[in-house]
Amino acid sequence: MRLFEGTAWDLGPPKCERCGQLESECTCPAPPPTRVPPSKQTARVQVEKRKAGRLMTVVRGLAASDNDLPALLTHLKNACGAGGTVKDDTLEIQGDQAERVKKALAELGYRVK
Repeated sequence: MRLFEGTAWDLGPPKCERCGQLESECTCPAPPPTRVPPSKQTARVQVEKRKAGRLMTVVRGLAASDNDLPALLTHLKNACGAGGTVKDDTLEIQGDQAERVKKALAELGYRVK
């Protein structure tokens, strides 16, 4: 019995599951990412006070793997007329924009709390 018998290192270089070619030579298109529909996600919107008394509207509860967060942030910034950023799995919009953000997310089909 060999040391790596029956493992991935024993079987040789990795091959594509669809076409059977080596992964480095495979020309299969990458599968599109699977996304959870907005109607099955809940966004939590709240206003936080930051340093120097500035207010930020923060959207939590939307996973980056299930959403296109940069595109969603752009839509929210345009709806609010304010700046913002994506940090980890949270969206931050400048100012007290909670009602506008809730309305924009509800129009897109998200459940909002």
